[in-house]
Amino acid sequence: MRLTTRGKLAVTAITDVALHSHGHPVALPGISVRQGISLSYLEDIFSALRRAGLVHSVRGPGGGYMLTRPPQSLSVAEIVMASEKYMAHANDKAGNAAPSPSSDDMTADLWASFHSRILEYLQSITVADLLAQHRTGADNAGSPAATAQPSQARPHHARESQLPSRNVPNSVFALGLRAG
Repeated sequence: MRLTTRGKLAVTAITDVALHSHGHPVALPGISVRQGISLSYLEDIFSALRRAGLVHSVRGPGGGYMLTRPPQSLSVAEIVMASEKYMAHANDKAGNAAPSPSSDDMTADLWASFHSRILEYLQSITVADLLAQHRTGADNAGSPAATAQPSQARPHHARESQLPSRNVPNSVFALGLRAG
């Protein structure tokens, strides 16, 4: 599984649809404005998500996209794989497919295990988990306890946010500047 900007933006856009739909379609221009994603890029992403059966479109005034399943049954892994699926086919046709690791590669098992764990982790997180995390963050905005304590609304399989706390430098360079 490849994690690309396209996959990350697809997860963000699906979460936006789940958050703002309230039983009605969510228009792409609204997602574009709220999330800062270009409209043409969203159209491309949603085309792939629609072909994968994760969303359906409603045409006409008041139209947009809706999820085909409840957020509790839609994993982050499904969204990432669906958003990348049609892009991967285009790359394969162009001859740009990623080389497969050779059997004599000394680290092949390491990378296979790594990718397996990423997939397992992303399968364990649902859109409902992301919504609960967003709501917890919105309810406790600015509170240090909001990022330190797990949400009671999230199922047991949801992981803690991997983002550093506000007072932790986000790179070695920032850490060096802080120490100097």
